[in-house]
Amino acid sequence: MDPSEQAHNGEQEHNGVKEPEQEHNGAADPLPPPPPVPPNVTPIKAESEQAVKKVFRAPMARRGTGTKGNKVPILTNHFKVNVSNVDGHFFHYSVALAYEDGHPVDGKGIGRKVLDRVHQTYDTELAGKEFAYDGEKSLFTVGALPRNKLEFTVVLDDVTSNRNNGNASPGGPGSPNESDKKRFRRPYRSKTYKVEISFAAKIPMQAIANALRGQESENSQEALRVLDIILRQHAAKKGCLLVRQSFFDNNPRNFTDVGGGVLGCRGFHSSFRTSQGGLSLNIDVSTTMIIQPGPVVDFLIANQNVKDPFSIDWAKAKRVLKNLRITTSPTNQEYKITGLSERPCKEQLFSLKQRNKDDAGEAQTTEVTVYDYFVNSRNIDLRYSADLPCINVGKPKRPTYFPIELCSLVSLQRYTKALSTFQRASLVEKSRQKPQERMSTLSGALKSNNYDSEPLLRSCGISISSNFTQVDGRVLPTPKLKAGNGDDIYARNGRWNFNNKKFVNPSKVERWAVANFSARCDVRGLVRDLIKVGEMKGISVEAPFDVFEENPQFRRAPPLVRVEKMFEEIQSKLPGAPKFLLCLLPERKNCDIYGPWKRKNLADFGVVTQCLAPTRVNDQYLTNLLLKINAKLGGLNSVLAIEQNPSIPMISKVPSIILGMDVSHGSPGQSDIPSIAAVVSSRQWPSISRYRASVRTQSPKVEMIDSLYKRVSDTEDEGIIRELLLDFYVSSGKRKPDQIIIFRDGVSESQFNQVLNIELNQIIEACKFLDEKWSPKFVVIIAQKNHHTKFFQPGSPDNVQPGTIIDNKVCHPRNNDFYLCAHAGMIVSVCVSSYDYLA
Repeated sequence: MDPSEQAHNGEQEHNGVKEPEQEHNGAADPLPPPPPVPPNVTPIKAESEQAVKKVFRAPMARRGTGTKGNKVPILTNHFKVNVSNVDGHFFHYSVALAYEDGHPVDGKGIGRKVLDRVHQTYDTELAGKEFAYDGEKSLFTVGALPRNKLEFTVVLDDVTSNRNNGNASPGGPGSPNESDKKRFRRPYRSKTYKVEISFAAKIPMQAIANALRGQESENSQEALRVLDIILRQHAAKKGCLLVRQSFFDNNPRNFTDVGGGVLGCRGFHSSFRTSQGGLSLNIDVSTTMIIQPGPVVDFLIANQNVKDPFSIDWAKAKRVLKNLRITTSPTNQEYKITGLSERPCKEQLFSLKQRNKDDAGEAQTTEVTVYDYFVNSRNIDLRYSADLPCINVGKPKRPTYFPIELCSLVSLQRYTKALSTFQRASLVEKSRQKPQERMSTLSGALKSNNYDSEPLLRSCGISISSNFTQVDGRVLPTPKLKAGNGDDIYARNGRWNFNNKKFVNPSKVERWAVANFSARCDVRGLVRDLIKVGEMKGISVEAPFDVFEENPQFRRAPPLVRVEKMFEEIQSKLPGAPKFLLCLLPERKNCDIYGPWKRKNLADFGVVTQCLAPTRVNDQYLTNLLLKINAKLGGLNSVLAIEQNPSIPMISKVPSIILGMDVSHGSPGQSDIPSIAAVVSSRQWPSISRYRASVRTQSPKVEMIDSLYKRVSDTEDEGIIRELLLDFYVSSGKRKPDQIIIFRDGVSESQFNQVLNIELNQIIEACKFLDEKWSPKFVVIIAQKNHHTKFFQPGSPDNVQPGTIIDNKVCHPRNNDFYLCAHAGMIVSVCVSSYDYLA
């Protein structure tokens, strides 16, 4: 019997609530008549539910494809998927795992091993069905299992971890030595698990076909999720590290050292996508960060950048190593690190139980050091562990110690802390791939994964093409720019320069100074050349108040100290707060002074600052520098030609404001750092090149901005939008915008509705609070950069041209979206393709 069609034994179910069936032969008791209306009361018509219901907004549907620009053929990393079994069903089952005593299993990673054993042991009871398991509480099959509820008991050999329950030190029962002996008699320790599989839902595969027609539903999202879970399980069986839909193989050829004991591990993203061209498999190169596998000491030396084990800061080491997995030699047993010993290996004592017993039959114990035990009792030669702490893999009250040189870190352990500037730069440098190289890598990944052999995909009737999908691209005309004095700027291949050009609105560099952090250069000559080039660009650069040289005694001090000392020097000599500080850094790349310097200037004092590393300074370099300085001081470098006319479609005809919104979050692991919401807005309409910014903090890791509208009284709103709208009104000749164009960055597809129904609601309320009768038009444009769709020119070693736009075949089957490669990819290869709505 179909699980979804089973009878309910004399009960009816309405909206998930079971109710007794009506008695009296199915006839319901008649309702009593309503009470009479009193003569002095006039009945009021109740508002319909529809009238009070809030408006729900959904992304707009595509009205057609664009036509502007030169057509070009483009290849993309989507591979066509055919589905023949659209009439079948996925059956969803919930999985509950428990130990023999009934306690639920809470350890991560064990679920797959338990379910694999169930599949091996109970194939007949499962009617030979293959299943896709998500590693947690959901399991999916194609077609139903024999019964709605199945219970199994399996015994799992504890192959990867023999943690001694953390209740002994070396030498005692349960110690490494004792378990060695036991291992010869019995290969593994084992545990018994109870598995309960219960029917949860039935998902029609037809939902995938509906999604391809733009009819998305909860069923279609679930059906695609099942397909992605099959991909995850396929990778898990190959021993890959899984990070959402990205999979990383334990192959040293895929590792690249980025410094600090951290490796970049190259793998693949693989997921099914619905698009205008049908279902496709999106495969892309992906990178995650892992801990350097191998000897623990080697990792710590690299992590702390020291010369030998005796220079390691063990307090830092303890924090870094906690919860990492190691194997110990010579047994190759796997453990989780719980801490370090308080004393060196040659001094750390533990109670060693003897084989002989006393008169009362109790085992005798003797105190011995960890070092002596391993050297004398285990006959293991220890070269350098004697004076170093031991690795503890036991419990706090019952430690189990190993000399550090016997411990090696297991491979594929994720490193989740924020990378340093140097590590980020190293990762970018080492992960570059030319377009043709990346295409070859992706073709190889599709071939090696061999998805056509996956039983579950076969039972879904799924076959995957090995060819990159070809789409029609369009290269948009290059925007025309204007410099000062109305001079034209001609962009070529996404680049332009300011040779012999002046700025549109040059600012004035005054009340400024130079801070030199031990950079080796002719500072006076640099200032002289900056003033000269500024004059050529129309920007007035006054002579600096002074050049502040770093005191040589602080050159080797920590970055924060160096910045503090420099500020003390500046404050002691300047007559007042400077408007601008030029900072000379000693290293061209990855200088650790940069972050603290910026924070001190911008966050603490609100001083505009520009950093440079003066290695090869010429007029072109100084021009680029002045472009930044001029913009920071409120000047305007260039404008769009259609902005000066003005003839920007839609925008120039009626007052329009452009908003850009984003939220930045703390680094991974920094759960208590507030998130920062920032909104920029255009001003001085009909210009679209001048902006102001507004910033607020909000709860950590919250993506939706909660301070767009913040009513504090009947007449006061302290939200961001009111502040920006008032600025637009004042700077645009007392005009209110009739159109509000919102660019929202950093949200995923699952958050689109929240942007439309939470953030947009706040913006509308802020407008109504200013003027109840004011009803501007809105358009919300989501800009997504972190996606896995990449584009290639067929038969060309180059990136796609800047201005390439794609709005067919690989775009959403319903929503009005497109891909735009807005910039020239001069260094990073095909990573420049963006899901940006900036055409």
